[in-house]
Amino acid sequence: MPPQAPPALHSAVLCVAAPSLAVSGPDGQLRGLGPDGFYRDGLRLVSRLRLRLGGIEPLPVQARRIDAGHARFVAVQHAPGDPGPDPAVTVERVRGATGVERVTIHQGGPGPLRLPLEIEAATDLAESAAAAHGAPGSPPVRAALHPGGLRWAAPGPGGRPRGAVLTARPAPHDITAPEGRDGLLRWNLDLPPGARWTVELRIEPLAARLGAEDDEPVRGAGAGTAGAAARPRAFQGAVPWSRPGAPPAVECADPRAAALLGASLDDLRALLVADPDRPTDAIAAAGVPWRFGPSPVESLWTARQLLPLGTRLAAGTLRALARRQLNEPSGRRADGAGAAEPVGSLPGALRHAGPHLPPAWTGGEATLLFVTVLAEAVRWGLPLEEAEPLLPAAGRCLGWLRTVTGSDGLVRAPGPGGSTPFARAEIQAMAHRAALQGADLLDAFDRPGAGRWREWADALRKRFADRFWIDEARGPGPRPAAALAPDGSPVDVLSSAFAHLLDTGLLAGGRIGDGLLDPVRAERLAELLTGPELDSGWGLRSLGAGSERFAPLVHRGGAVLPADTALAVAGLCAHGFGPRAAALIEGHLAAAAHFEHRLPEMYGGERREPGCAPLPHPRACRPDAAAAGSAVQLLTAPAGLRPDAPAGRIGLRPAGVPGPLGEVRLSGLEVAGGPLAVRITAAGLGLVEEAPEGVRLARE
Repeated sequence: MPPQAPPALHSAVLCVAAPSLAVSGPDGQLRGLGPDGFYRDGLRLVSRLRLRLGGIEPLPVQARRIDAGHARFVAVQHAPGDPGPDPAVTVERVRGATGVERVTIHQGGPGPLRLPLEIEAATDLAESAAAAHGAPGSPPVRAALHPGGLRWAAPGPGGRPRGAVLTARPAPHDITAPEGRDGLLRWNLDLPPGARWTVELRIEPLAARLGAEDDEPVRGAGAGTAGAAARPRAFQGAVPWSRPGAPPAVECADPRAAALLGASLDDLRALLVADPDRPTDAIAAAGVPWRFGPSPVESLWTARQLLPLGTRLAAGTLRALARRQLNEPSGRRADGAGAAEPVGSLPGALRHAGPHLPPAWTGGEATLLFVTVLAEAVRWGLPLEEAEPLLPAAGRCLGWLRTVTGSDGLVRAPGPGGSTPFARAEIQAMAHRAALQGADLLDAFDRPGAGRWREWADALRKRFADRFWIDEARGPGPRPAAALAPDGSPVDVLSSAFAHLLDTGLLAGGRIGDGLLDPVRAERLAELLTGPELDSGWGLRSLGAGSERFAPLVHRGGAVLPADTALAVAGLCAHGFGPRAAALIEGHLAAAAHFEHRLPEMYGGERREPGCAPLPHPRACRPDAAAAGSAVQLLTAPAGLRPDAPAGRIGLRPAGVPGPLGEVRLSGLEVAGGPLAVRITAAGLGLVEEAPEGVRLARE
């Protein structure tokens, strides 16, 4: 890809309704620059949609997101010959992600108005990945006349035709498609005072207009292999986390909490796609626009975050990934690094792990997380008859874990290019949790081997204490290492990934696991996570500000990732450090308010100052599934919900978080397939106000 400046997204307006997307600047014009365009199923249908009134572009005055899938743009223009200071003409564009845009002209001047409305349209039919990353587009595709609009067609992969159709109602008075130039739609408007005139533009794939089914495969993981799979489709079913008439809600003294929850669930609904192998299974796409498709680790993480709202998203995600698990030998890794993947792993890609570590393979994280999501979904109420068919996939995940456990007893997920991998601290925590929860699953279904996995977890805990903990009082004081290098030397940096060390998971009986840290070291880690080096005031930095490599806008080099902040809050609350979590909760809510409660994938880790705003990251996904799901995890964590649906019980252990939330009521939750509502008083008393029949409150 030729070097060029990557496109900035922090000021872009994105409309999302998976698998459809629309991107433009805040003026509403699609200029064919960077990622501008309407997209469907990975293809840019239109890259340019530029409006002129009377030969000039109206003056933009406002862009506003209506919901995740729609935006409204307002511009104004003086009428020709109008000497007054007020603009007489208002132009409103209401855009939908699925390719429908309504343009309304309001004539507010004192006399009749005659002027042309022109809309330029063009496309390069580029693949969305290339367009979103700012790669030079394909050559423009020549437009052809079409009844009521324009048509573009070009050969696609394998020689199959693909293209787009733009139609307008009412039809233009004039349509031109000169060779080598953009197509042009023109209306000659004659508007009396006070008149409103509207045209609806509709953009569709050529296949849809021809009645064909676009089933072109894309790179992904097929059932049992790392081969190709069909493109995900829009999920048409009911929202998998909302009961009819009882959507999830939070009531508290801070209005930012309800606003964050509402916007986050709206974003998550827009990111849902259907698994092409089973359209009734929903799975969350990772984020827009860079990762606009299911990513195993991101999709699993989001499903876990939303377990307090029901198990349907988790069930669909687990089934979809079980069909793509590697269950036979493969000669190549899914990330193309060249080394073979062990049987049992889930697909993944290489991801930046910060300036002190080589890239991390997300397939290893997803493989461990599969066991966690299945085990915790059972505790929240996934019917056992739905969980049991997933046990073989979970067993293969545990088998994979054994293959990546080194002779030193530490877990080293495969590195890039077959290199000797680092032993990362968070991978040890994920593996320890997966072993304990895997043992729980084996017990729940009367399968053998639970005792061996508990012994394995206990051995890993002892090795972690011996190898990873740095007791020197210099620098930040006693602390864990972020990783061990292949030669065994510690990578001594502070990282938000330490939050995983407090994420011990939910076990049978509503218990939390012991984790890798003893109580004294857990308290020390709580101090580090909430200290000034990691807590920016807007959330946790991914790298401590004291590091010489700290950079506030680098993904794992200092930027704030909302998902890490929420994970830290959950861990602190679970371990009884609720008061320490309060500052992180407030910073998370404050940052969200500056992003219209639509948290991006990441933002700057600069220190919070009075009167300032968090620094936007110009290339962060927005919406992002894990960032949106973090709202549910962060707002439910202080309640200390500990369900065990098979045992018909739910425990409450409120964290006693002081701060802006005050008394909190959570409703629209779900356990054991039925409604759940809880109230946490300002004094820290937990009350269950609604629960399914047969589920009793277990006092902690």
